[in-house]
Amino acid sequence: MDKAYEDNETRTLAEKQGFIPVVPPKSNRKEPWEYDKEVYKNRNEVERFFLRIKRFRKVFTRYDKLDIMFIGFITIAMIFDAVLKFNVNTL
Repeated sequence: MDKAYEDNETRTLAEKQGFIPVVPPKSNRKEPWEYDKEVYKNRNEVERFFLRIKRFRKVFTRYDKLDIMFIGFITIAMIFDAVLKFNVNTL
């Protein structure tokens, strides 16, 4: 979730399903709530990872018929992404 989905109804639904919402309240909210700021910061890292994985067309369009093949290609994409990230950081 992000601030666009921070209404009371969505928060209640997420909590009923066992999730702990860490979305900060909008600045104009009359009754803001507490949230875990460190967990919310980690959310950005996860979103950037999915953005990098989606660069692989085969992952993005899901051409594979079998789940095992799809998971295998995601694994290869993750390895490739890690290698690229490592090589860029060591230059």
